[in-house]
Amino acid sequence: MSDIRDKIAKLLSLADSSDENEARAALLKARAIMAQHKLCPEDIKREERSSVIVQTVGVSCTKMTDSWAVELAAVIATNYCCKAFRRRTKGAKIVAVGFAGLEEDFAICKEIFLYAYDCVKVRVNEIRKENREKGYPANDIRKMCNGYGFGFARGLKIAYVQQQEQHQEWGLVLVVPQEVEAAIASYKPPSVYAKADMRGAGAAYAKEGFEDGMAFDVSRRIAPTEADRKPELPIEREYAS
Repeated sequence: MSDIRDKIAKLLSLADSSDENEARAALLKARAIMAQHKLCPEDIKREERSSVIVQTVGVSCTKMTDSWAVELAAVIATNYCCKAFRRRTKGAKIVAVGFAGLEEDFAICKEIFLYAYDCVKVRVNEIRKENREKGYPANDIRKMCNGYGFGFARGLKIAYVQQQEQHQEWGLVLVVPQEVEAAIASYKPPSVYAKADMRGAGAAYAKEGFEDGMAFDVSRRIAPTEADRKPELPIEREYAS
């Protein structure tokens, strides 16, 4: 599977942060490469012997700030043979985003998610700066930022659905393995972490985010926003996403 990771890494290394609308083709291409790879029986057998990784990936959020990250993780995990989860310490407001997957699937899923997250954060930071300068209250700016993030996640989900409809044979191989399901079977059932407010101040940005999600392309790579990453939290309460 190292070859498949190299191909996807090359897609990501070619990226440019100047235009989120060019993001869709390469993100979908990365998934296509993964699907085509998994259609090779010899590779599937090799992957079945790999271990299951269950880890957070250095991204955290709260219900008030960047709550869209949980939904984005769930959308991407579903399409890369993984399961997303969130982890928090007892009494804390912050949750860490994580994935469970076979070793190579996990590595690819993590890389795609961090790229998508970085793309959204670039625009979210722009939205925050633009509207602070215009004098909007913090609560409205938060709705604008979260609206964009949720819109992006939902647009990306639709793009994946459309891709799946065009390649129904991928449904046989782009599935979550049973051992991955078993690895997080003890987690609390999936639940809604935060509801998106697509009305009022966030409406226009939710529409923009949806369009950008529909047009996401992993060939347009941006520099990782390492400052936005948080250390892994100790295990306390875990929820499947």
